[in-house]
Amino acid sequence: MKQAGFFDVEERLARLSGLGDQLEAFSRIVDFEVFRPDLEQALAYSTGSKGGRPPFDPVLMFKILVIQTLNNLSDERTEYLINDRLSFMRFLGLGLSDRVPDAKTLWLFRERLTQASAIERLFDRFDATLRNAGYLPMSGQILDATLVAAPKQRNTNAEKAGLREGRIPQDWQDKPTKLSHKDRHARWTLKFTKAKRQDDGTIPATDLAIPFFGYKSHISIDRKFRFIRKWKTTHAAASDGARLREGLLDKTNTASSVWADTAYRSKANEDFMEKHGFVSKVHRKKPHLKPMPRHIQQSNAGKSVIRSRVEHVFADQKSQMGLFIRTVGITRATMRIGLANIVYNMRRFLFLERISTTA
Repeated sequence: MKQAGFFDVEERLARLSGLGDQLEAFSRIVDFEVFRPDLEQALAYSTGSKGGRPPFDPVLMFKILVIQTLNNLSDERTEYLINDRLSFMRFLGLGLSDRVPDAKTLWLFRERLTQASAIERLFDRFDATLRNAGYLPMSGQILDATLVAAPKQRNTNAEKAGLREGRIPQDWQDKPTKLSHKDRHARWTLKFTKAKRQDDGTIPATDLAIPFFGYKSHISIDRKFRFIRKWKTTHAAASDGARLREGLLDKTNTASSVWADTAYRSKANEDFMEKHGFVSKVHRKKPHLKPMPRHIQQSNAGKSVIRSRVEHVFADQKSQMGLFIRTVGITRATMRIGLANIVYNMRRFLFLERISTTA
Protein backbone atom coordinates (compact mmCIF):
# COMPACT_ATOMS: atom_id res chain seq x y z
CA MET A 1 0.00 0.00 0.00
CA LYS A 2 1.25 3.46 -0.88
CA GLN A 3 2.30 5.56 2.10
CA ALA A 4 -0.09 8.43 2.82
CA GLY A 5 1.21 11.81 1.72
CA PHE A 6 0.82 15.18 3.42
CA PHE A 7 -1.57 16.56 0.78
CA ASP A 8 -3.50 13.37 0.02
CA VAL A 9 -6.63 14.46 1.89
CA GLU A 10 -6.70 17.83 0.13
CA GLU A 11 -6.29 16.13 -3.24
CA ARG A 12 -9.12 13.71 -2.50
CA LEU A 13 -11.42 16.57 -1.40
CA ALA A 14 -10.56 18.47 -4.58
CA ARG A 15 -11.52 15.40 -6.58
CA LEU A 16 -14.85 15.21 -4.73
CA SER A 17 -15.48 18.86 -5.56
CA GLY A 18 -14.83 18.16 -9.21
CA LEU A 19 -17.32 15.31 -9.16
CA GLY A 20 -20.02 17.61 -7.76
CA ASP A 21 -20.25 17.36 -3.97
CA GLN A 22 -23.80 18.43 -3.09
CA LEU A 23 -22.87 19.11 0.55
CA GLU A 24 -20.12 21.49 -0.55
CA ALA A 25 -22.69 23.38 -2.59
CA PHE A 26 -24.94 23.48 0.49
CA SER A 27 -22.11 25.06 2.50
CA ARG A 28 -21.53 27.63 -0.22
CA ILE A 29 -25.17 28.63 -0.77
CA VAL A 30 -26.89 28.14 2.60
CA ASP A 31 -25.86 30.25 5.60
CA PHE A 32 -26.42 27.77 8.43
CA GLU A 33 -25.53 30.40 11.03
CA VAL A 34 -29.01 31.91 10.61
CA PHE A 35 -30.37 28.92 12.54
CA ARG A 36 -28.14 29.50 15.58
CA PRO A 37 -30.44 31.85 17.58
CA ASP A 38 -33.41 29.46 17.29
CA LEU A 39 -31.26 26.42 18.05
CA GLU A 40 -29.75 28.01 21.15
CA GLN A 41 -33.14 29.18 22.38
CA ALA A 42 -34.65 25.71 21.93
CA LEU A 43 -31.72 23.86 23.49
CA ALA A 44 -31.15 26.24 26.41
CA TYR A 45 -27.70 24.85 27.17
CA SER A 46 -26.19 25.69 30.56
CA THR A 47 -23.33 28.19 30.86
CA GLY A 48 -20.89 25.42 31.75
CA SER A 49 -20.20 26.85 35.21
CA LYS A 50 -20.90 23.44 36.77
CA GLY A 51 -18.22 21.76 34.69
CA GLY A 52 -18.59 18.70 32.51
CA ARG A 53 -17.84 18.13 28.84
CA PRO A 54 -19.06 21.06 26.72
CA PRO A 55 -21.87 20.25 24.28
CA PHE A 56 -21.30 20.03 20.55
CA ASP A 57 -21.93 23.21 18.58
CA PRO A 58 -25.70 23.37 17.83
CA VAL A 59 -25.17 24.45 14.20
CA LEU A 60 -22.87 21.47 13.65
CA MET A 61 -25.50 19.17 15.15
CA PHE A 62 -28.21 20.69 12.96
CA LYS A 63 -26.05 20.15 9.88
CA ILE A 64 -25.81 16.49 10.90
CA LEU A 65 -29.63 16.35 10.87
CA VAL A 66 -29.49 17.78 7.34
CA ILE A 67 -27.09 15.00 6.29
CA GLN A 68 -29.33 12.42 7.94
CA THR A 69 -32.44 13.74 6.20
CA LEU A 70 -30.76 13.99 2.79
CA ASN A 71 -29.64 10.37 2.92
CA ASN A 72 -32.42 8.75 5.01
CA LEU A 73 -29.99 7.52 7.65
CA SER A 74 -30.51 6.06 11.10
CA ASP A 75 -28.60 7.60 13.99
CA GLU A 76 -26.13 4.71 14.10
CA ARG A 77 -25.54 4.80 10.36
CA THR A 78 -25.08 8.58 10.50
CA GLU A 79 -22.38 8.24 13.15
CA TYR A 80 -20.55 5.64 11.07
CA LEU A 81 -20.68 7.58 7.81
CA ILE A 82 -19.47 10.83 9.39
CA ASN A 83 -16.39 8.94 10.54
CA ASP A 84 -16.06 7.27 7.14
CA ARG A 85 -16.74 10.00 4.54
CA LEU A 86 -14.51 12.95 3.82
CA SER A 87 -17.37 14.84 2.20
CA PHE A 88 -19.41 14.61 5.43
CA MET A 89 -16.46 15.75 7.54
CA ARG A 90 -15.79 18.71 5.25
CA PHE A 91 -19.43 19.78 5.37
CA LEU A 92 -19.35 19.65 9.18
CA GLY A 93 -15.95 21.34 9.47
CA LEU A 94 -14.41 18.33 11.20
CA GLY A 95 -10.88 17.06 10.86
CA LEU A 96 -9.70 13.48 11.01
CA SER A 97 -8.69 13.90 14.67
CA ASP A 98 -11.86 15.73 15.80
CA ARG A 99 -14.46 14.12 18.04
CA VAL A 100 -17.62 13.00 16.20
CA PRO A 101 -21.04 12.98 17.95
CA ASP A 102 -22.24 9.45 18.60
CA ALA A 103 -25.71 8.09 17.84
CA LYS A 104 -27.00 8.73 21.37
CA THR A 105 -25.86 12.35 21.29
CA LEU A 106 -27.60 12.87 17.96
CA TRP A 107 -30.81 11.30 19.30
CA LEU A 108 -30.75 13.53 22.38
CA PHE A 109 -30.16 16.65 20.27
CA ARG A 110 -33.07 15.88 17.96
CA GLU A 111 -35.26 14.97 20.93
CA ARG A 112 -34.61 18.30 22.64
CA LEU A 113 -35.53 20.16 19.46
CA THR A 114 -38.64 18.00 19.15
CA GLN A 115 -39.82 18.62 22.70
CA ALA A 116 -39.21 22.35 22.27
CA SER A 117 -41.34 22.38 19.08
CA ALA A 118 -38.43 24.11 17.37
CA ILE A 119 -38.98 22.74 13.87
CA GLU A 120 -41.63 25.33 13.00
CA ARG A 121 -39.31 28.19 13.99
CA LEU A 122 -36.40 26.66 12.06
CA PHE A 123 -38.61 26.30 8.98
CA ASP A 124 -39.78 29.92 9.26
CA ARG A 125 -36.18 31.06 9.71
CA PHE A 126 -35.10 29.52 6.41
CA ASP A 127 -38.26 30.79 4.70
CA ALA A 128 -37.21 34.29 5.77
CA THR A 129 -33.80 33.61 4.19
CA LEU A 130 -35.52 32.68 0.92
CA ARG A 131 -37.59 35.85 0.98
CA ASN A 132 -34.52 37.99 1.68
CA ALA A 133 -32.85 36.35 -1.32
CA GLY A 134 -35.74 37.54 -3.51
CA TYR A 135 -37.79 34.34 -3.61
CA LEU A 136 -41.11 35.81 -2.52
CA PRO A 137 -44.28 33.68 -2.71
CA MET A 138 -45.72 34.54 -6.13
CA SER A 139 -48.33 33.56 -8.71
CA GLY A 140 -50.68 31.75 -6.32
CA GLN A 141 -50.28 28.54 -4.38
CA ILE A 142 -50.85 24.81 -4.76
CA LEU A 143 -52.09 22.51 -1.99
CA ASP A 144 -51.78 18.75 -1.67
CA ALA A 145 -51.03 15.95 0.77
CA THR A 146 -49.15 12.67 0.70
CA LEU A 147 -49.02 9.62 2.92
CA VAL A 148 -45.81 8.94 4.83
CA ALA A 149 -45.28 5.39 6.03
CA ALA A 150 -44.44 4.44 9.61
CA PRO A 151 -43.61 1.04 11.16
CA LYS A 152 -46.82 -0.99 11.31
CA GLN A 153 -48.40 -1.64 14.70
CA ARG A 154 -49.81 -5.08 15.52
CA ASN A 155 -52.77 -4.14 17.71
CA THR A 156 -55.97 -5.98 18.53
CA ASN A 157 -59.35 -4.64 17.46
CA ALA A 158 -60.08 -3.61 21.06
CA GLU A 159 -56.80 -1.71 21.26
CA LYS A 160 -57.52 0.04 17.96
CA ALA A 161 -60.97 1.06 19.16
CA GLY A 162 -59.49 2.45 22.37
CA LEU A 163 -56.91 4.49 20.48
CA ARG A 164 -59.57 5.97 18.20
CA GLU A 165 -61.45 7.07 21.33
CA GLY A 166 -58.32 8.61 22.80
CA ARG A 167 -57.81 5.96 25.50
CA ILE A 168 -54.62 4.07 26.32
CA PRO A 169 -55.31 0.31 26.69
CA GLN A 170 -54.87 -0.87 30.26
CA ASP A 171 -52.41 -3.57 29.21
CA TRP A 172 -50.14 -0.87 27.78
CA GLN A 173 -50.35 1.26 30.93
CA ASP A 174 -49.17 -1.68 33.01
CA LYS A 175 -46.15 -2.17 30.73
CA PRO A 176 -44.28 1.13 30.24
CA THR A 177 -41.71 -0.48 27.94
CA LYS A 178 -44.43 -1.77 25.63
CA LEU A 179 -46.21 1.61 25.71
CA SER A 180 -43.03 3.42 24.63
CA HIS A 181 -42.94 1.32 21.44
CA LYS A 182 -46.61 1.83 20.57
CA ASP A 183 -47.50 4.61 18.17
CA ARG A 184 -50.81 5.98 19.46
CA HIS A 185 -51.12 8.69 16.82
CA ALA A 186 -50.49 6.98 13.47
CA ARG A 187 -53.58 5.53 11.81
CA TRP A 188 -54.58 3.02 9.15
CA THR A 189 -56.23 4.26 6.00
CA LEU A 190 -56.87 3.06 2.45
CA LYS A 191 -54.64 4.27 -0.33
CA PHE A 192 -56.44 4.19 -3.66
CA THR A 193 -54.43 3.63 -6.80
CA LYS A 194 -55.39 3.15 -10.42
CA ALA A 195 -56.00 -0.46 -11.39
CA LYS A 196 -53.36 -1.82 -13.77
CA ARG A 197 -54.14 -2.90 -17.28
CA GLN A 198 -54.79 -6.63 -17.56
CA ASP A 199 -53.02 -9.01 -19.93
CA ASP A 200 -55.93 -8.84 -22.37
CA GLY A 201 -55.68 -5.05 -22.51
CA THR A 202 -58.75 -4.31 -20.39
CA ILE A 203 -58.72 -2.14 -17.28
CA PRO A 204 -60.82 -3.19 -14.23
CA ALA A 205 -63.75 -0.91 -13.46
CA THR A 206 -62.64 -0.43 -9.84
CA ASP A 207 -59.39 1.00 -8.50
CA LEU A 208 -57.20 -0.79 -6.00
CA ALA A 209 -57.52 -0.02 -2.27
CA ILE A 210 -54.27 -0.67 -0.41
CA PRO A 211 -54.12 -0.55 3.42
CA PHE A 212 -51.63 2.05 4.63
CA PHE A 213 -50.33 2.91 8.10
CA GLY A 214 -48.62 6.11 9.10
CA TYR A 215 -48.98 9.85 8.81
CA LYS A 216 -49.90 12.46 6.25
CA SER A 217 -47.85 15.45 5.13
CA HIS A 218 -49.91 18.47 4.01
CA ILE A 219 -48.13 21.27 2.15
CA SER A 220 -48.74 24.48 0.27
CA ILE A 221 -46.16 25.56 -2.33
CA ASP A 222 -45.94 28.81 -4.23
CA ARG A 223 -46.57 28.45 -7.95
CA LYS A 224 -43.64 30.65 -9.04
CA PHE A 225 -40.64 29.09 -7.26
CA ARG A 226 -42.24 25.89 -5.86
CA PHE A 227 -40.92 26.33 -2.34
CA ILE A 228 -42.93 24.83 0.51
CA ARG A 229 -44.45 27.82 2.32
CA LYS A 230 -46.93 26.21 4.72
CA TRP A 231 -47.14 22.66 6.06
CA LYS A 232 -48.88 20.47 8.58
CA THR A 233 -48.59 16.87 9.82
CA THR A 234 -51.57 14.67 10.71
CA HIS A 235 -52.33 10.98 11.02
CA ALA A 236 -52.91 9.13 7.75
CA ALA A 237 -56.71 8.99 8.07
CA ALA A 238 -57.14 12.77 8.44
CA SER A 239 -59.16 14.55 5.77
CA ASP A 240 -57.18 16.55 3.23
CA GLY A 241 -59.83 19.18 2.66
CA ALA A 242 -60.28 20.22 6.29
CA ARG A 243 -56.59 21.20 6.56
CA LEU A 244 -57.14 24.06 4.11
CA ARG A 245 -58.91 25.98 6.88
CA GLU A 246 -56.20 25.20 9.46
CA GLY A 247 -53.46 27.59 8.44
CA LEU A 248 -52.35 25.86 5.25
CA LEU A 249 -53.01 28.89 3.04
CA ASP A 250 -50.27 31.50 2.66
CA LYS A 251 -51.72 35.01 2.89
CA THR A 252 -48.42 36.61 1.86
CA ASN A 253 -48.54 35.23 -1.67
CA THR A 254 -48.64 38.00 -4.26
CA ALA A 255 -51.53 36.28 -6.09
CA SER A 256 -54.79 35.00 -4.66
CA SER A 257 -55.34 31.82 -6.74
CA VAL A 258 -55.40 28.45 -4.99
CA TRP A 259 -55.01 25.16 -6.89
CA ALA A 260 -55.90 21.78 -5.37
CA ASP A 261 -57.52 18.48 -6.30
CA THR A 262 -61.12 17.45 -5.67
CA ALA A 263 -60.39 16.41 -2.05
CA TYR A 264 -60.34 20.13 -1.22
CA ARG A 265 -63.64 20.93 -2.98
CA SER A 266 -66.34 21.63 -0.39
CA LYS A 267 -68.75 24.44 0.39
CA ALA A 268 -66.93 25.16 3.65
CA ASN A 269 -63.63 25.57 1.83
CA GLU A 270 -65.11 27.66 -0.98
CA ASP A 271 -66.77 29.98 1.56
CA PHE A 272 -63.54 30.18 3.58
CA MET A 273 -61.44 31.14 0.56
CA GLU A 274 -63.96 33.72 -0.62
CA LYS A 275 -64.11 35.25 2.87
CA HIS A 276 -60.32 35.57 3.10
CA GLY A 277 -59.77 36.90 -0.41
CA PHE A 278 -58.57 33.76 -2.18
CA VAL A 279 -59.68 32.71 -5.67
CA SER A 280 -60.53 29.01 -5.90
CA LYS A 281 -58.95 27.00 -8.70
CA VAL A 282 -59.86 23.73 -7.00
CA HIS A 283 -60.88 20.83 -9.25
CA ARG A 284 -64.61 20.22 -9.55
CA LYS A 285 -66.03 16.81 -8.75
CA LYS A 286 -67.89 14.57 -11.15
CA PRO A 287 -71.70 14.77 -10.66
CA HIS A 288 -73.11 11.73 -8.90
CA LEU A 289 -74.30 9.07 -11.37
CA LYS A 290 -73.89 11.50 -14.26
CA PRO A 291 -71.17 11.95 -16.87
CA MET A 292 -68.72 14.77 -16.35
CA PRO A 293 -69.77 17.83 -18.43
CA ARG A 294 -67.26 18.61 -21.14
CA HIS A 295 -66.60 22.17 -20.00
CA ILE A 296 -65.74 20.93 -16.49
CA GLN A 297 -63.42 18.30 -17.98
CA GLN A 298 -61.60 20.99 -19.92
CA SER A 299 -61.44 23.27 -16.89
CA ASN A 300 -60.02 20.51 -14.69
CA ALA A 301 -57.48 19.57 -17.36
CA GLY A 302 -56.20 23.15 -17.47
CA LYS A 303 -55.94 23.25 -13.68
CA SER A 304 -54.09 19.92 -13.62
CA VAL A 305 -51.22 21.37 -15.65
CA ILE A 306 -50.53 23.77 -12.78
CA ARG A 307 -51.64 21.62 -9.84
CA SER A 308 -49.39 18.69 -10.85
CA ARG A 309 -46.30 20.70 -9.97
CA VAL A 310 -46.81 19.89 -6.30
CA GLU A 311 -46.31 16.19 -7.06
CA HIS A 312 -42.66 16.92 -7.88
CA VAL A 313 -42.13 17.99 -4.27
CA PHE A 314 -43.37 14.68 -2.87
CA ALA A 315 -41.45 12.74 -5.52
CA ASP A 316 -38.24 14.49 -4.50
CA GLN A 317 -38.80 13.83 -0.80
CA LYS A 318 -39.65 10.17 -1.26
CA SER A 319 -37.20 9.21 -4.01
CA GLN A 320 -34.21 11.38 -3.11
CA MET A 321 -34.62 11.50 0.68
CA GLY A 322 -36.53 8.25 1.21
CA LEU A 323 -39.02 10.01 3.48
CA PHE A 324 -40.14 7.54 6.14
CA ILE A 325 -41.14 7.86 9.80
CA ARG A 326 -38.77 5.82 11.99
CA THR A 327 -39.99 7.26 15.28
CA VAL A 328 -43.07 6.89 17.52
CA GLY A 329 -45.71 9.60 17.96
CA ILE A 330 -46.94 12.58 15.98
CA THR A 331 -44.58 15.04 17.71
CA ARG A 332 -41.53 13.20 16.41
CA ALA A 333 -43.21 12.59 13.05
CA THR A 334 -43.75 16.35 12.76
CA MET A 335 -40.05 16.87 13.42
CA ARG A 336 -39.13 14.34 10.72
CA ILE A 337 -41.47 15.80 8.11
CA GLY A 338 -40.48 19.36 9.04
CA LEU A 339 -36.81 18.52 8.48
CA ALA A 340 -37.68 16.98 5.12
CA ASN A 341 -39.50 20.19 4.16
CA ILE A 342 -36.53 22.37 5.16
CA VAL A 343 -34.08 20.17 3.27
CA TYR A 344 -36.32 20.15 0.19
CA ASN A 345 -36.37 23.97 0.25
CA MET A 346 -32.58 23.97 0.57
CA ARG A 347 -32.24 21.68 -2.44
CA ARG A 348 -34.67 23.83 -4.41
CA PHE A 349 -32.80 26.99 -3.38
CA LEU A 350 -29.54 25.41 -4.55
CA PHE A 351 -31.12 24.51 -7.90
CA LEU A 352 -32.56 27.97 -8.52
CA GLU A 353 -29.31 29.69 -7.53
CA ARG A 354 -27.38 27.46 -9.92
CA ILE A 355 -29.79 28.33 -12.75
CA SER A 356 -29.52 32.06 -12.08
CA THR A 357 -25.71 31.83 -12.06
CA THR A 358 -25.50 30.02 -15.39
CA ALA A 359 -28.22 32.08 -17.09
